[in-house]
Amino acid sequence: MLRILRLRIVRWLLLLGVCELLLLAGSLNVAMYLRFFLYPDDLAEFTQHLPQRSFVFAVVIFLGMLALGEYRTHLRTNWLGIVARQAVAFILGGIGLVVVYYAIPQAYVGRGVLSMALVIGFLAVATFRIAFMRLVELEALKRRVLILGAGERAAQIHNRMRRRSDRRGFTVVGYVRCPNDPMVVPEPLVITTQLPLHAIATHYQVDEIVVGVDDRRGRLPMDDLLECRQAGVTITDLTTFFERESGRVQLSLLDPSWLVFSRGFNATPMHLFVKRCFDIAAALLMLALLWPLMLLVALAIAIESGRGQPVMYLQERVGEHGKPFMLYKFRSMRTDAECDGVARWASQGDSRVTRVGRICRKLRFDELPQLWNVLKGEMSIVGPRPERPQFVADLATKIRYYTLRHCLKPGLAGWAQLSYPYGASEEDAAEKLKYDLFYVKNHNLLLDMVILIETVEVVLFGRGAR
Repeated sequence: MLRILRLRIVRWLLLLGVCELLLLAGSLNVAMYLRFFLYPDDLAEFTQHLPQRSFVFAVVIFLGMLALGEYRTHLRTNWLGIVARQAVAFILGGIGLVVVYYAIPQAYVGRGVLSMALVIGFLAVATFRIAFMRLVELEALKRRVLILGAGERAAQIHNRMRRRSDRRGFTVVGYVRCPNDPMVVPEPLVITTQLPLHAIATHYQVDEIVVGVDDRRGRLPMDDLLECRQAGVTITDLTTFFERESGRVQLSLLDPSWLVFSRGFNATPMHLFVKRCFDIAAALLMLALLWPLMLLVALAIAIESGRGQPVMYLQERVGEHGKPFMLYKFRSMRTDAECDGVARWASQGDSRVTRVGRICRKLRFDELPQLWNVLKGEMSIVGPRPERPQFVADLATKIRYYTLRHCLKPGLAGWAQLSYPYGASEEDAAEKLKYDLFYVKNHNLLLDMVILIETVEVVLFGRGAR
């Protein structure tokens, strides 16, 4: 948790969240006074518990915004997309407030006040967010990064982190080529000078040096790097830089020594106990809330399929440490979908999917029976997606480090599911592995809660479903 809070972009987002919470709470106060300023007696009555009502209003709307991915560090969208997401978040939050007011009548503020507060809050938050993001993206406020190296490794920053959203927290001042290092980075980006590295860092006011030399053996200017370190400049390995800034582990840069010596892979007994308690509590809560929906889904499948056709579907998947288990799902395909016994990836517009199954897969309703797998201890609420043994056996021979994703229990939701669309090929599996390894290495209770909340967006918009 403390390691996450040291990241500058995370601190910016934390500041953004706190300010927007205060704006939302203030919106309810403004709406209350606008509604009742002509009626002093009513105003006095409604303001008795105004701080508590403001807190409830702000938190519910904030959770709606969090669920729609408004606080993601690498959200790739334009201003229109951000406003559209915020509108959906406020609608979702308004529905949530109605539920809260039904459960806790004392928190009720009235339809007029609620409507005014939602409008005022929406305008205030949208205006503040646009101004805040413009401020964050000012070059003067970004961390100034110097890349040591100009070869294949260093060029990956230029090639794979080109978007503005990828560089929201830093700006690259240039690349410094080491002796005998190949020239792959475009020449205009390379700093050509005879000055030593520490002088270059001082001249360009560098905050961080990222070491991206292709071959480090005897080629790193260690004395210069040490002098930069003593001057307060952060020295970072390229793999660590990619992991921190992109939310994924770059497989092409990965070597076993980095995995062994880098931080993460927190699997202490206490950590696993807390994660298990979270899994059980979340699974029981979801079952308590969603059992009517699960009943309706089962009924719809039974009606479409006819008498004698199964509603549930059991499929073997690979779990923690490679141990197989039977995964429970609502049946979304025809019963003869794999009558030849050959496992196949689901494709776009797959003809094997039934009409009810298409809706279920789009909204992820077919995954709900996996809550039973969670309660049995075979799965977690959050973790890498469980894959079929046939796919795992094939991918493990083709993709290096693929079996590392089985260090944890597979999950109903996951970081890779949020960050990358549905995977249906070897290339997709390799891309998703980057995010799975990031989660395996950095998982904690806070990250699990954020992933679970943001999964609402995946369900609402059917992102990546097939």
